[in-house]
Amino acid sequence: MTDLSGILSINDVTASLSVSNKKGLFQQLALAASKQTGLSSKAIVAALNERERLGSTGFGSGVAIPHGKIPGLSRVFGYFARLAQPVDFHAVDNMPVDLVFLLLSPPDAGADHLKALASVSRALRDRQTAAKLRGARSKDAIFALLAGVETVHAA
Repeated sequence: MTDLSGILSINDVTASLSVSNKKGLFQQLALAASKQTGLSSKAIVAALNERERLGSTGFGSGVAIPHGKIPGLSRVFGYFARLAQPVDFHAVDNMPVDLVFLLLSPPDAGADHLKALASVSRALRDRQTAAKLRGARSKDAIFALLAGVETVHAA
């Protein structure tokens, strides 16, 4: 299993992101990811929108994992945001989204991308983990939950 701390650092967590819609969310995520990776925020938004055209990455219960492959990235990169107010994401269950995990990968990271996506999905599908993420008071607490998520399930 992939440990989420391998793709996510404390600097890749936002505890209360204010956006009014999905487009604004992608722009804010791309800006944050751009600062951390040095890649163009426009390229990141384009990759997210391209993937989203295939179908919503909002998989239900208020959770979305927008993801894409970006040339110039050297490793799988994650960014987590808890939204101040849920936004419509056209999720499979039509519920608005408030927990978002951005996942970016190099174009040739097929297996690593899928492993990371599976680990993130497993973590965020867990109702207890999602509830704890919603209740966490700080980005430190959120990061601790995400970094320790795999050990919780191993028990």
